[in-house]
Amino acid sequence: MDSNETIFYPQDEMGSLLIPVASGCPYNRCAFCSMYCGVPYHPIVQSAIEEQLCYGDHYTERVFLTGADPLALGFEVMLRILTLVRKHLPHCACVASYASIRSIALYSEKELAVLHDAGLRLLYIGFESGLDDILYEMNKGHTRLQAIEQARKLNRARLQFCTILVYGIAGRGRGSENASASASLVNAFETKKVITMNLRVFSGTELEKRVSGGMFVPADRQERFEELIALLEQLHPRRSVIFDTTHPTNIVKVKGELPAERSRLIDEIKQNVALLRGGGIV
Repeated sequence: MDSNETIFYPQDEMGSLLIPVASGCPYNRCAFCSMYCGVPYHPIVQSAIEEQLCYGDHYTERVFLTGADPLALGFEVMLRILTLVRKHLPHCACVASYASIRSIALYSEKELAVLHDAGLRLLYIGFESGLDDILYEMNKGHTRLQAIEQARKLNRARLQFCTILVYGIAGRGRGSENASASASLVNAFETKKVITMNLRVFSGTELEKRVSGGMFVPADRQERFEELIALLEQLHPRRSVIFDTTHPTNIVKVKGELPAERSRLIDEIKQNVALLRGGGIV
């Protein structure tokens, strides 16, 4: 990979050993994303991956495979990578990576279970929204039904994942609708964590062009706060799940367990909104 290429990883993986397995994004068409703009996609050769693993501490407990969507490499390649991790880092308890609904669809339930048993224990997946028309407009490459089907397949394979949602992604006047659709989406499967991100319009993206041309009108802060609270109110997980708004894009930072801490989380968001209003920010 290019030594000047920016390495992206979830904030929960700050303490993990980062192992590049691919450069760029094999899809790279999401209307709102600028992460891999101008970065040609290509897999990292196995010898280079193994060389990086050799530099890792023998007692490394956690590895994050970098690249936009390592699962797009295919089952055989992923299994070889996980085998190398186990060979060089025998104490590693968790290998994690980004993934997409598109790439997960390439795998059978059995193949996902094999990868889990080989050490892949956590995926970070951009579901973004529960609204089909918004998924289409943002060119996510999957539908709501496909997202539910693939999430349930991961559940059956016992492969845990974090669900990433974006509030504000439906634009002005549709925050409540997006919250309801996204909550009902997540309620249809089991997830380890719900990670929220606040929509930002990045330079050079298709979304920026739409905003400039008046085809997309971003929601204001008040509507985004209301959407976040509505999402919290309507999430009813089958098992305990972490709700996390501490990603840097978020307007307010809260983190806690659902359903047990729902009231506290909502109260904290409201308190943060009040403080922002008092400071003239909202």
